[in-house]
Amino acid sequence: MPTLALDTSSALSVAVVDGDDVLASQTRYAPRGHAELLAPMIRAVLADADVAAPDLIVVGTGPAPFTGLRVGLVTARTLGLAWGVPVVGVCSLDALGAAHGGSVTVVADARRKEVYWARYEDGVRVAGPAVAVPGDVHVSGGVVGRGATLYPEVFGDTPPESSWDPDPSWLTRVAAAQPHVAVDPPEPLYLRRPDVHGVSS
Repeated sequence: MPTLALDTSSALSVAVVDGDDVLASQTRYAPRGHAELLAPMIRAVLADADVAAPDLIVVGTGPAPFTGLRVGLVTARTLGLAWGVPVVGVCSLDALGAAHGGSVTVVADARRKEVYWARYEDGVRVAGPAVAVPGDVHVSGGVVGRGATLYPEVFGDTPPESSWDPDPSWLTRVAAAQPHVAVDPPEPLYLRRPDVHGVSS
């Protein structure tokens, strides 16, 4: 069953996955380029995988800053409606936690000198997700995630680059391992209000 998986919580990552096989993938780190880059990346990976339309869409739900995450969620929902396929949301931090196994703390950049974090044991989330200043994160085991690279004085040595951002193929593995309801559109995990609010008249 070919699955389109995408995550915009940190880098823009898109993959077409069939079971454990990654048929095609692209990843770009462009903090302000989500709206311009995501659709072309999706078209490219579908073409590379020779898939006209997937049977399922799995999308990372964050936590992440408002704008980039919204682009990914809206795109996934729109494509699901257009193709008539279910859309499943997965916490983006879960993909990193599951990929690294053992005892691990996942840390993502939340801006405002804060981080999003969650703790995992053998791929299962045992705490979080939450937002906090780096010094308030209770670390267990290794530390992965792009957020850890920003505060080495708190989290220690910079983790390998391969562990900075969620891998969309791991989103599909997490989705396959957990019960989910695909009829409802996935909701974003913002964990706090957007940086910019509407002004009432």
